[in-house]
Amino acid sequence: MKFDGDFAFRDPNTPGAPLIPREDWDRAPWNRWSFQNVRDILPTTRVWRGPGPVTPLPTALQDVDSIAYEIDGHTDTIAGFLQANYTDGFLVLHRGKVVAERYLNGMATRTPHLSQSVAKSIVGTIAGILIERGQIDPDAPITQYLPELETTAYRGATVQHVLDMTSGVLFDETYIALDSHMAQLDVASGWKKGRQPAWPGTVWELILTLKQAECEHGASFRYRSIETDVLAFVLQRASGMSLADLVSHELWGPIGAEEDAYFTVDRAGYALGDGGFNATLRDYGRFALMHLGHGEINGRRVVPASWIEQTRIGNKGLFGDIYRETLPQGSYSNQFWIEDPHRRAYMARGVFGQLIYIDPSSDFAVVILSSWPEFLNTQRTRTALAAVHAIRDALDG
Repeated sequence: MKFDGDFAFRDPNTPGAPLIPREDWDRAPWNRWSFQNVRDILPTTRVWRGPGPVTPLPTALQDVDSIAYEIDGHTDTIAGFLQANYTDGFLVLHRGKVVAERYLNGMATRTPHLSQSVAKSIVGTIAGILIERGQIDPDAPITQYLPELETTAYRGATVQHVLDMTSGVLFDETYIALDSHMAQLDVASGWKKGRQPAWPGTVWELILTLKQAECEHGASFRYRSIETDVLAFVLQRASGMSLADLVSHELWGPIGAEEDAYFTVDRAGYALGDGGFNATLRDYGRFALMHLGHGEINGRRVVPASWIEQTRIGNKGLFGDIYRETLPQGSYSNQFWIEDPHRRAYMARGVFGQLIYIDPSSDFAVVILSSWPEFLNTQRTRTALAAVHAIRDALDG
């Protein structure tokens, strides 16, 4: 069931459900359904799990629901957190085993869920593989792989600048503004119909319009979703493969995913690297388990350990004040958020409450898939991290 123009439809599984408008399919309250049903809304491409065996996920279930956590003087339990924070899927891994697994809001074990910007960390991980193999030089200019960008503000930026989102290119990430670059990206990616006829019709066309710089390359971290798409085009050009095939061949098959994943695609067939990835809760868990294994899972080396170690170091000196509200000691590196320089726990994060939290020092990871009513909510993010820390400390305890 695909949208046509301004067509709106109802959730077919819920009799009497309200109409879902075309331009707001990813907004509340519609996202409670749509994040689990993106294939019914947008064009997509498959990420094949490959012919290999599924990596087993041993279980050692424990009662985490009763674990208490405190945030800003307020105390609650994990059970309360899951109910209050629009959780759809929740998975806890400790010492290689599943210790908690929850499905809410109609989600099930085989349900793929939109990951939003968790997709960035998927793309970053593919970059780490190709860099170690010598197919990409992180210190090379972007234009070595994408010479068309000589006419854009990306001229002079390196692959590592894009990996760390430290290019100086101006990109307005404002989610709710009707005229921001992010609004244009929604249209270019095919997620929205479009408000301006002159706006770029594909993600590549949008990249080519970015002519303005806001600072020198390498001067500071600025969160720009389009950087991941630039990186994805570099990966495609260097490998000769589409992004979906790269993720299938280099990551989803090797980690032993249980189900196929999928990306949304734009009109040119480009898989949206910055936020269009969909997969099941357990397969996101296998991705986390591979990172916990320093790039290995089920006895198989997938990602170089040196790249994962480099990722955990971060770039603390380039982290701006606006990002310290949720991560006071944080930084960003290789398309991952680093929580602090001491534990070096790191995260894949996405709007509307998507989170993969990875702490190798405790052999611990949590996957939270959500459908918040807001794009961003500092209090919800801080609460999620407090809940995650409480679970980690209890399991370590």
